[in-house]
Amino acid sequence: MKGAKQSDVYDVIVEEIANLRFAYERDPDPAADRPGAEAEEPSIEWPGALP
Repeated sequence: MKGAKQSDVYDVIVEEIANLRFAYERDPDPAADRPGAEAEEPSIEWPGALP
């Protein structure tokens, strides 16, 4: 069978966790960078939504 070795997969996971930690330290809540973003509502402009 071809595929990745388990140890290689673990190494990539550990590396990605380190990247996520770094990103979190830089900006713990990226959604807060867009004022009013939480107030956005999805559009209901599709034919089935009309009364």
